[in-house]
Amino acid sequence: MPNDVKAIVSVLALIVAAALAYWSGSPIDPRYSTFVMITAVFMVVAMWIFPEAGVKKADLKSR
Repeated sequence: MPNDVKAIVSVLALIVAAALAYWSGSPIDPRYSTFVMITAVFMVVAMWIFPEAGVKKADLKSR
């Protein structure tokens, strides 16, 4: 995934998580707001750290 798309997805994921965690009308129990934010941050960090699975061009040439 290109870095600009990854950045947009990251920002949107964090905005949605914050809205669900701290909005008073949210269907999420307020006791879980910290868990929701920690999970969202973990998922965004994991998306940036771990590469996508796929086949490299060099692997295709060796077959």
